[in-house]
Amino acid sequence: MTSEDGATAQAWEALGGADGLAGRVGYRGPSGLEGPLPVRELARAAVGVCALAAAELAAVRAGGTAWDAAPVVVDEGAVATAFVSERHLRVAGRAPVSFAPLSGFWRAADGWVRTHANYPHHEAALVRALGVPATADAVRGALAERGAVEAQELVYGHGGLAVAVAAEYGEPQPLVEWIRGDGRGRRVQGPAAVAEPGRLPAAGVRVLDLTRVIAGPVATRTLGVLGADVLRVDAPGLPEADDAYADTGFGKRSALLDLARSEDRAVLEGLLDGADVVVTGYRPGALERFGLGGEELLERRPGLVVAELCAWGWRGPWAARRGFDSLVQAGYGIAARCAGEDGMPGVLPAQALDHGTGYLVAAGVLRALAEGGGGLLRFSLAGTASWLLREVPGAGAGTPGYGAEPWLREADSGYGALRHAASPFGEWRRGPSRWGSDRAVWLPR
Repeated sequence: MTSEDGATAQAWEALGGADGLAGRVGYRGPSGLEGPLPVRELARAAVGVCALAAAELAAVRAGGTAWDAAPVVVDEGAVATAFVSERHLRVAGRAPVSFAPLSGFWRAADGWVRTHANYPHHEAALVRALGVPATADAVRGALAERGAVEAQELVYGHGGLAVAVAAEYGEPQPLVEWIRGDGRGRRVQGPAAVAEPGRLPAAGVRVLDLTRVIAGPVATRTLGVLGADVLRVDAPGLPEADDAYADTGFGKRSALLDLARSEDRAVLEGLLDGADVVVTGYRPGALERFGLGGEELLERRPGLVVAELCAWGWRGPWAARRGFDSLVQAGYGIAARCAGEDGMPGVLPAQALDHGTGYLVAAGVLRALAEGGGGLLRFSLAGTASWLLREVPGAGAGTPGYGAEPWLREADSGYGALRHAASPFGEWRRGPSRWGSDRAVWLPR
């Protein structure tokens, strides 16, 4: 077990935590996260500040202050296992497919391109842009004839996802942007509710989850394991991959609402009226057309805690672009840093930008609740990449003796029997339902 940790102190300061409190986070056990960058340090710090924020919220809701937060100890084996939860998932004994055949690194005429085609509409856009059949050989040949940036812009222009692999770090982005509200946040369920034995730090907190894929869903499944009532809402025309939801759907319910229908819009407005927290995971501008941008939500409901996350950051020429962890790794110089001896770009030992950002989002929400609620926080995968590349101290080495087995669990779900990674914070009360199968209502507090 260690005492003061540099990365933990950095993250806690970025989240606006009290000076000196980060020293209450300790770490123990071996870690399996190895690589040329300090992913181990990033991962444990992201989980560590989340654990500390949960302890702070519990202390405040019990009638104390941040300085009454109990010390926390994080097991690095649990962190390493959770950061690759999608790899450990088994659905009725079947291993899911993490990346589709047309997702990956491809040689361009002057470098490398990373594509993301896991969703059918992104695969269709990729092959439409290149004018080829949906086969690996055809995509390989088409990209080899083009410059990397040329291919990037061509595919993006057709609604697809491709990023030229950059040799240099991308534009710096902040780890967290905290835009405080007007102080009219409401404390949820009063101090006495959390003072009861066995109550979790976020018990009674209602979280409206408007996120997809990994980072946002990791944040909300973490809030769920800490006691929150999490309701994920999606549009019926934009389905989620079953395997992705089987991994990230723990601790929450899932409903479908079509905001083009007045009846469904009224349901969403009712959910917003009852929510304490809204977490969104769409690129800047995507939710504003529905009046659901962070600043719009705060203007209408000042008591909300709103956490927004995106891929490329909230300013700059790429702010409104779609993106995923693998693409940000390519665009921020991480893939180049992880290249093999043959020059082929590589990847981090985990989708650490996704998972790390997810735990940071959860930590930010918990801290905002501890301060009384009512504010807007912004996160991005690019911000986490900037932190990893420029600030996180450490050599990035793992420690011997790690094995995932102590952190693997079995659970029933809407998809059948699951083997899954445990949360670093304990056991979820329920396995995932099937995506979109729940009612769009809040549970009684």
